Amino acid sequence: MFVYLASQSPRRRQLLEQLGVRFELLLPDAGEDTESIEEALPGEAPATYVRRVTRLKLAAAIQRLQDRGLPDAPVLCSDTTVALGRTIYGKPLDARDARRMLRELSGRTHRVLTAVAIQQGRKRREALSDSRVTFDRMTPAQVRRYVDSAEPMGKAGAYAIQGAAAAYISHISGSYSGIMGLPMHETAQLLRAFGFTP
Repeated sequence: MFVYLASQSPRRRQLLEQLGVRFELLLPDAGEDTESIEEALPGEAPATYVRRVTRLKLAAAIQRLQDRGLPDAPVLCSDTTVALGRTIYGKPLDARDARRMLRELSGRTHRVLTAVAIQQGRKRREALSDSRVTFDRMTPAQVRRYVDSAEPMGKAGAYAIQGAAAAYISHISGSYSGIMGLPMHETAQLLRAFGFTP
């Protein structure tokens, strides 16, 4: 038994390996538009956003599976977003955008929402992990040094909890693995519904 993992995130691969589940990567083709899927709609609530993006990623992955004529197996997709109130913080566009995000998150508590969905045929199961992360106040020099490390690029909210940003995080409440990008408890429950024993 194996599951298709439709994610380019090395962290999600690592977390799925920790669950002891065999997986095959189901990555987008070179010409596939994956960025537009992640655009937030005007006024969209963060939880609604992350669920919608995960469903869109899942639909694209299932189409990819069919187009490639690959063997049938469950497909797993996930998406993570950072939110301060109703403001959604996706991946920074550039270093300047990363600095802006970190300045706004500095000294405050924000939410990290990760949606997970698995589908095989008509059977689909979904879950949502909702965690809280509190940042210490970061000085402009600390923000600049962290962004200069390039770690924030490609990360929702412009930071990686498992990296150097951990030095600025004073408290978390919820799922550490969910903040990383794949909540292990929720994912294990979903996998059990498809016959896996993580």
